[in-house]
Parts: sequence; structure tokens; C-alpha cells
Amino acid sequence: MEAFATFLLNFVYVSAILALVALGLAMVFGLLGVMNMAHGEFVMLGAYSAYVVQTAQISFFWAIPLAIFVSAILGFLIEWSVIRHLYNRTFDTLLATWGLAILIRKGVEVVFTRDYKSVNQVVPGTVELFGVNYPAYRLILISIIICIFVVLLLWYQRSKVGLRVRAMVQNPGLAAAIGIDIAILSRVTFVIGVSTAGLAGALLAPLVRVEPYIGLDYLLSSFFILVVGGLGSIEGLLIGSSIIGGTDAVISTIFDKTAGYMSVLIISILLNLVLLILPILQSLILMNSFLLN
Repeated sequence: MEAFATFLLNFVYVSAILALVALGLAMVFGLLGVMNMAHGEFVMLGAYSAYVVQTAQISFFWAIPLAIFVSAILGFLIEWSVIRHLYNRTFDTLLATWGLAILIRKGVEVVFTRDYKSVNQVVPGTVELFGVNYPAYRLILISIIICIFVVLLLWYQRSKVGLRVRAMVQNPGLAAAIGIDIAILSRVTFVIGVSTAGLAGALLAPLVRVEPYIGLDYLLSSFFILVVGGLGSIEGLLIGSSIIGGTDAVISTIFDKTAGYMSVLIISILLNLVLLILPILQSLILMNSFLLN
């Protein structure tokens, strides 16, 4: 019973972490169609923000506004100088953001070197839950992530800005015709997306080794989640995070972490193949029905 409770808590924790990390990419890629290959670097910058706060010997909680501020400023500059010229050019945005990712990593290496950094535990100790002692900070993190998703969901569905974003996604031409400033709205969406990535990095910093290449793993995980869960919905994001997180947790527990990564990769490839083949099968079925009639 204790083993099952531990697995269940780990499953919820891993799924919540993956959902938070992938959230920013889902917003930028799903809503704007921008293949942001620098997404992981914003997670990395958030983690380094936590390290800087610790080095300055001030409260860890200042890492959260610092990570959001750094990510928002850099995201604004990137969108204004590069991305706004490349909307609706997916391959070009992929190449441009990949180059930006390399520049950000190299800049961090110059400032902080390649050495691993560590951020102290914010809330040490454990809490007894379902008969097992589970790390307190992980439980707090799960609660914070749930709150973040609730706030963003309410913002997207009920706020005026969220309504305009939905209008822009569904029909950009019509949205522009009724007076919605597509350029400003796209910039705001991009900045919010990368800011959530920075926030994720700051929250994860006490649990991981902070180094310049930390973002690559999170970039891959985020793309896997979007492949599995689809684009454009919170529900799909949560489903994708649960499938990827659950698979990774089970396989890694039984075998090792490498086997977990491989299983996630195989699932993503298989689902891609299904998504490619399914429309073809549907077309063949419709054609066959037409010929029979």
C-alpha cells in the first residue's frame, strides 16, 4: 500500500512538473505557431535566477519575480527584434530560436561557467500523506502548479485579453478587422509564455542541478507532451503530461532513467505515426464508401 501511495504521489508530482514546463511552449507554439527552440533556455534562466538570489543571501521567494522579470524582458526583446518578423514561417522561427538558444547558453556559460550549481531546499523535511512521508516542497510545488493552471485558465476563458487571444487564434484576419491589435497581442502572448518557463525554472531549481544545458531535457519533454496531448487546450496538455510523466515514472522505476526516456520517445513516435496515418485511412474509407454507392 505504501509503495502504491508513493508511486501515485510521484506520478502526480512528475505530471505537474511536466505540465508547468510545457505550458509556456504550448502557449507560444499552440497559440502563435512559433516553434520556440529556446524554450528550455528560459527554464534554465529561471533556475539561475534562483541561484543568483541564493548567492545574494536573500529570501528564495524573490527568485520568482526575478525569474519572471528576466524572462519577460528577454522575451520582449526577442519577439520585438526577431519573432515578429517570422510569424507564419514555422521553419524560420525554428532556426532563429535555435540560434538564440545557443547564444543564451553561451552567455550563461561566460557568466556562470559550465560548473553545476545547487540551490538549497526551501522547505526541508517531509509530510505524512496516505501513510508515507513525502517531501514537503514537492507537495507545495504541486499546489502552486494547480493554482497557476487555474489562474491561467480563468484568464484565458474570462478576461478580455483572453477573449482577444482566442479570436486571434481562430481568425486573425477577422480579429484585425474588428480592431484587435494582433501585433501587440502576439507579443503579450509570447512574453507570458516564456515567463511561465522562467517561473518553472525558478520553482524547480531546488530539486535539480543548475547548469547551462539543463533546458535541453525540458525542451524535449515539452515537445513530447505537445505531440501526445495536442495543441491548443489545457486538457490536452494535462493528458499529455500525465501520459509522459506516468510512462517515465513506471519505466524508470522498473528499469532505469534511460529506459524511461526511450519509452517516452517511442510513444511520441508511434502517436505521430497514428496522427499521420489516420487521415489517410479516413480518406480511403470515404472513397470506398463513395465507390460502393
